[in-house]
Amino acid sequence: MTPTWYVTFEVRKRGTLPKLRSPRETRTFATEAEAKGFVRAKLDEGLAVFAGTINPSVPRQLIPSARIRAWLDDELADTERHTGPDTE
Repeated sequence: MTPTWYVTFEVRKRGTLPKLRSPRETRTFATEAEAKGFVRAKLDEGLAVFAGTINPSVPRQLIPSARIRAWLDDELADTERHTGPDTE
């Protein structure tokens, strides 16, 4: 399946490197659900993360780090719309 989503996250520095490198890394995912799962893991590590769709995917989306939590919460809201709120 062709990747549709990307997630960019900061890379922690480990030791000294002989040359400069980008402080960020990007991974691609076929589905939004896969991207959200990866984002949750990186947030649990305390890393700064942002995500979006890869061109020419429509609708184009860019989720900056300030909106990542709301984007993840939208998934919970969507689930509740389909299944109803938890009744525990």
